[in-house]
Amino acid sequence: MTIQADDVYSVLSHPMRLRALVLIHQTDELCVCELTHALGLAQPVISRHLAQLKEAGLLLSRRQGQWVYYRIHTDLPTWVQQLILITVEGVKNTSPYSDDILQLNTMANRPGLACCS
Repeated sequence: MTIQADDVYSVLSHPMRLRALVLIHQTDELCVCELTHALGLAQPVISRHLAQLKEAGLLLSRRQGQWVYYRIHTDLPTWVQQLILITVEGVKNTSPYSDDILQLNTMANRPGLACCS
């Protein structure tokens, strides 16, 4: 997999894309409905940000029914994996990243509990 450094830094320079990536990394996989709840954005806005992360090669997606689930790409170059890990470790206990995971945990009907089916 070939990923350009300028593409990675460019896509992660937007606060909402970075927040989404951090949240996905912390939870392994999230559907769009979970991200809209956690980040407080409309579905089309979240989907646009996720598409940009996917286009940059950082995310993989899978469809289950009407919902799309996103996870960190499994074949990222080592330097990108390390960049994401170090970033998540550095920010996960600071606002807004810690707030995002708390907000996600308030979602009553998360997937697996039949929220999105």
